[in-house]
Amino acid sequence: MGIIIDGNKTASEIRNEISLEVLKMRKEGKRAPHLAAILVGNDPSSETYVANKVKDCREVGFESTLIRLKAETDEKTLLGNISGLNESRETDGFIVQLPLPLHISEQKVIEAIDPSKDADGFHPVNLGRMVIGLPCFLPATPYGIVELIRRYGIETAGKQCVVLGRSNIVGRPVSILLSRKGIDATVTVAHSRTPDPGNILRQADIIIAAIGTPSFVKADMVKEGAVVIDVGTTRVPDPSKKSGFRLAGDVDFENVAPKCSYITPVPGGVGPMTRVALLLNTLRAANDRV
Repeated sequence: MGIIIDGNKTASEIRNEISLEVLKMRKEGKRAPHLAAILVGNDPSSETYVANKVKDCREVGFESTLIRLKAETDEKTLLGNISGLNESRETDGFIVQLPLPLHISEQKVIEAIDPSKDADGFHPVNLGRMVIGLPCFLPATPYGIVELIRRYGIETAGKQCVVLGRSNIVGRPVSILLSRKGIDATVTVAHSRTPDPGNILRQADIIIAAIGTPSFVKADMVKEGAVVIDVGTTRVPDPSKKSGFRLAGDVDFENVAPKCSYITPVPGGVGPMTRVALLLNTLRAANDRV
């Protein structure tokens, strides 16, 4: 087995770097960055995720605000809260936690966020700027993935990279980032309509698995020495756990890991990096405002 990439450790190192930056800002008489979150309803995964974001903010010295809205909140009310955060001089960046209740348009909500406060990096303005290589807020999970690869010194230039999944949140943006100048991977995107994805995966030096199907990537789909980044986080029943479930990745870790040069676990791989990317985006927004 190769090296297991420790997302928790890397995220902790980055939080320490951010903490030092915040201390420097305070010494210069500037206020600390402020990250806000809007949570609609009480989805258990979202509750956990938002609680962790508040904890992260506290650890690095950020101010944080959590706006809780009931699941039956109408779209107009939510858009009003977004407008308030857009106009707030005290808020540098904010997110609206997804998924949203079915009666609210996620796309309309994403587009209502001021691109200069878009900590999740989902706004079409930020995605468009990313595509053509302009400064922007990067989508949090792809940002975290690229940062993990960079900090582990994994070679990307000229490498064959297969991104499994084409979502606007992970698959598409990470494929663009990995093909950028300076990273220079040769990227193929495979998805649910790709015939025989295993045949494509077997050619990959780097696999980014973001298809949302537990244990989809099997050992016979991965070549010896490949780098495997598992983005999957599907809840599967597990009576041995107190919660009654466990998080499962898109990769059959037990059987794939022995073939890899590097692999991320689930949990503890990409997840912590997504959270820290939000902090990096918010820090950037705070520095831009100065």
